[in-house]
Amino acid sequence: MRVENWKDVEDVKIEKFPYKGEMLDVIGTSVRWLSKQGDDGHGNPEYGLRFFTIQPGGQIPIHNHFYHQTMYIESGEFECYAYDPSTDKVVEAKVCGPGSSVYIPSMEPHGMKNIGSEPATFLCCICNVYNDEEKC
Repeated sequence: MRVENWKDVEDVKIEKFPYKGEMLDVIGTSVRWLSKQGDDGHGNPEYGLRFFTIQPGGQIPIHNHFYHQTMYIESGEFECYAYDPSTDKVVEAKVCGPGSSVYIPSMEPHGMKNIGSEPATFLCCICNVYNDEEKC
C-alpha cells in the first residue's frame, strides 16, 4: 500500500500532446500522477490515476489515445468536446461541472477547455485496452 497527499506529488506542466502525428499546444494545464501501474511496452502505465489542474482559458486540444479514460470533475467548469474521427469537427460539446463524470472510450478524439474564471480540477483514471487474449 502507498499513501500520498496529492499536494506532495510533483505538478508537471503539459506543453504539447500528439494528435495524428502532429504535436499540438496544451494551454495552462498541469498533471500530478497519483498512481501508475504496469508498462504498456511504450513506457506508459497500463493503469493510472491523475490529478489535473487547468487554468482559466486553459485547454487540452483534440487528441486520442489507446487507453480508456474516465474523468471526474472536482472543481470549476469545463466544456468537453467529442470530435468526428474522420473530419476532426466537433460533434458534441457539453458543459461539465463539479460531480460530472466523463467517460472517453479508446481512440475517441476529444478535448476540453476551462470556461470558468478560476483554476479547475479533475481526476482522470486511465486503463489500457487489450485484445481478447489479454486483460486490463
